[in-house]
Amino acid sequence: MSIFSKLYRGETRFDFIGTRRRWYAASALLIVICILSIAFRGFNVSIDFKGGTQFQLPKGANVTVTSAQNAMQSAGQTPEGAAQQVGSGSNSQIIIKTKELSQQEQSDVVAKMATALKINKSDITIDSVSSTWGSEITTKAVQGLIAFLIFVFIYIAVRYEWRMGVGALVALLHDMIISAGIYSIVGFELTPSTIVGLLTILGFSLYDTVVVFDKVNENAKDLGATARMTYGEAANLAVNQTLMRSINTSLISLLPVAGLLFVGAGLLGVGTIKDLALILFIGLAVGAYSSLFLATPIVVELKERQPENKILAKRVQAKRANAARTGDPALATAAAATAPRVAGVPAPAPRPGARPVRKARKRP
Repeated sequence: MSIFSKLYRGETRFDFIGTRRRWYAASALLIVICILSIAFRGFNVSIDFKGGTQFQLPKGANVTVTSAQNAMQSAGQTPEGAAQQVGSGSNSQIIIKTKELSQQEQSDVVAKMATALKINKSDITIDSVSSTWGSEITTKAVQGLIAFLIFVFIYIAVRYEWRMGVGALVALLHDMIISAGIYSIVGFELTPSTIVGLLTILGFSLYDTVVVFDKVNENAKDLGATARMTYGEAANLAVNQTLMRSINTSLISLLPVAGLLFVGAGLLGVGTIKDLALILFIGLAVGAYSSLFLATPIVVELKERQPENKILAKRVQAKRANAARTGDPALATAAAATAPRVAGVPAPAPRPGARPVRKARKRP
């Protein structure tokens, strides 16, 4: 059976739980890189958060990114960051930002820039945000993220248990840090649309995580009575069974977002959507990863420390050792069906010198 057929049927045997240490290491490395970028490089924050004045003027023969910056400096104001070109063709615009300016200062800048660039003053549009309002927006954005994370933890803890709440919360924090770090590295502008996109992808990641948790609970039901597999094995089986669903939902979500990012913002130059498209693209990919490689393994780490699950693991090992020693076909078949799937547990070896069990043939 091909790998695609096994994926479709949920019959893959990838050892997600047994190899969790390497995924922890990979995530830790990415988080360190992102935190360093955030600490030393920072963000390209829009005026909606920090306050300031933004001048937008149509690109033309006399109006380029360089000439606009020079005109701003000749008007007595220092641009905050490099001027940006958005749009394409006849719709191209140059955006240049400064600190917060008074009405009189704005009028003086517009008059001097229009003269230097040989354009009409009416061609220059102004968008001004006070630093107080920007500070309020930043505070509300942070409060919204904190409230969302608290609600998620309470919901998962009540719906399942607190250990799964911890796994989901760690996965969401992982998604936030990596998404923010990549934003810092790329240098795209951080706008209110970015926060909306971040909340959207956190919701997607949570949905994917809950789907896996549901399957884990289903597989772990009555494990203490049957001792057919350990909790880690049941969790790994659940991840394999939901793997194709996670891949499908992620691809279906990523394709239109990739169109927005690479075609809309990249080829067509629609700069107004690139901040939202980038956070969605990054977040959807990272969210799918964390649901499979972080959330469930963290739950297994916590659950396997429980006394009842330690006892269960010993019972499963004893049962499989007995199957290998006695050559019981029923026990051996059950052990072989589960042991190779998960947590790196090998299939039970046959008893030394034991002869393979064969079914008796019926005589004609």
